[in-house]
Amino acid sequence: MNKNRALKNGIAKTGAVRALGAMSGTSLDGVDAAVLRTDGHEIFEFGETRYRAYSEAERAVIAAGFGRWSGPEVDAAARVVEAAHREVLGGFEGVELIGFHGQTLAHAPRVQGTLQVGDGAALARDLNCPVVWDFRSADVELGGEGAPLAPFFHHACARFINATAPLAFLNLGGVGNLTWVDPTVAAPEAPGALLAFDTGPANAPLNDLMQARLGRAYDNEGAVAAKGTVEQGALELFLAEPYFARMPPKSLDRNDFAEMIGLVRELSDADAAATLTAMCAAGVAEAMQHCPSLPTQVLVTGGGRLNPVLMQMLAVSLDCPVVPIETVGLDGDMLEAQAFAFLAVRVARGLATSCPGSTGVQAAVGGGIVSLP
Repeated sequence: MNKNRALKNGIAKTGAVRALGAMSGTSLDGVDAAVLRTDGHEIFEFGETRYRAYSEAERAVIAAGFGRWSGPEVDAAARVVEAAHREVLGGFEGVELIGFHGQTLAHAPRVQGTLQVGDGAALARDLNCPVVWDFRSADVELGGEGAPLAPFFHHACARFINATAPLAFLNLGGVGNLTWVDPTVAAPEAPGALLAFDTGPANAPLNDLMQARLGRAYDNEGAVAAKGTVEQGALELFLAEPYFARMPPKSLDRNDFAEMIGLVRELSDADAAATLTAMCAAGVAEAMQHCPSLPTQVLVTGGGRLNPVLMQMLAVSLDCPVVPIETVGLDGDMLEAQAFAFLAVRVARGLATSCPGSTGVQAAVGGGIVSLP
């Protein structure tokens, strides 16, 4: 092997790496896994993907751990998360490195920190492959929000699609987050390259409503919301939350807006769904006011892009085109899994994974633990 390709933390220090990333989001649909060939700076190729849905019983076990920092519920959630990841990640071949995000159960960076369950060291042993994990802790310890972490990958995506003007990536999972990117700035950690923060709750409150009232995991294609009317009083109370007045970067826990369900408790199923959907869109509209300049377009990723009611609300609320990310040839289902493949390579090579513009951390920092088999 060329000495310039000498191994560092189990992977070569230079050149392209075939990395596998995994993501289990707070919407609790399942585990996304995706291969990416990258050197941690550029995207060279998108590889194969897989999805492993959580069963209803598994979702219930993980959900019981939300908002907890320790205890039997957390331990049980960790076992489910690890088993599901072991199952899906073991189906890939020719992988040099794995990025394992785990499952966020609690996130309070200014109070207690952040908790993602799942043992990356155990996965490294079981899968016989180096695993990068615990991506958020170092950022939080240095004063950052610990979230969102996909922005460095969004910057690489903007350059991959040859964007020449500022654009925004909007991820609508359990929580919404926005990344404003200027692709003319070469490095993601450079001043002016990006601004990222959580916009507010996205699918999580609506999913919880659907599960509690109708026994459904989510509002499929916005069918329930489409029949309802938005309760403007509840929407105004939602927008009065202090979070929206805070300057970014800023982040949220899945349950930070749990009282939203209370605001719609007396409404019909359809009106409640329509109102929660409108709250998601309104949070995004508020967030756009913080962008350094109006993006040329907003590329929507995550499950929210599949809800035509939500997409229509965004189109009406925002002053620029709002389109599913597939419009530019990227995969809206797998973008976050691909992001953790990208970040895994950056961690293994000692590169930054967050910066003041993405999490509010005092200086660019590289998080993550590398566990070898």
